[in-house]
Amino acid sequence: MKVENTKAQMRKGVLEYCILLLLKEREMYPSEIIGELKELHLIVVEGTLYPLLTRLKNAGILSYRWEESTSGPPRKYYQLTSIGSTVTEELSKTWTALETAVNQAKNLNSNKQDK
Repeated sequence: MKVENTKAQMRKGVLEYCILLLLKEREMYPSEIIGELKELHLIVVEGTLYPLLTRLKNAGILSYRWEESTSGPPRKYYQLTSIGSTVTEELSKTWTALETAVNQAKNLNSNKQDK
């Protein structure tokens, strides 16, 4: 088993949720999203992000608007829809349950090592 592959799969698994959390706070254009994800060490390239944004938009979870830019072409700003807000809330509940379960598993393991 290659640990790097597993780590990449774990990051990929939470990527959609993290994008929704970022957009819950404010609308953003893709370069901003990529920058935020890189700061969080959830490194993403445009080739990964754009198909995901398109899929979320097609599912009614995101919408976007165009805004003219003074320093280049117009920018597409993404935001959550009302459906997207509901999905984000549900994913937050699931994340909390998963986090609790993982922490319990870690504690079980450490308790066995202490005995």
